[in-house]
Amino acid sequence: GAKDDATKIVYQASLADTTRSCVRNEANLTITAMVQGRLVAGPEGKAGAVNLPIRVAVTDGDTVLYSELTQHPVTLADASQPTQFIFSKQVSIPATASGLTRVFIGFDEGPKKK
Repeated sequence: GAKDDATKIVYQASLADTTRSCVRNEANLTITAMVQGRLVAGPEGKAGAVNLPIRVAVTDGDTVLYSELTQHPVTLADASQPTQFIFSKQVSIPATASGLTRVFIGFDEGPKKK
């Protein structure tokens, strides 16, 4: 279909290096999650601001402790040049979480269209 036409791509974004730091006190474990990303304009792209849907989720085994979608604004200064960006999110979860706690960062495309 038309939606798979590569010439109609407005932009492509990718996420690269992720880092996290954790600070624990009696009540909470505070996680600062950071990811480095890259935004490239496609054939239909132009310079300007783009909101990237980035979801941060924290799980403890099968339990989701935290899940939030952020519309992260990135400005593409020049459609012919890729732009690097840093996304950072601070998350607080109960300190009682087990050692199986995992942090996920990724793009959230929303519900799949039928």
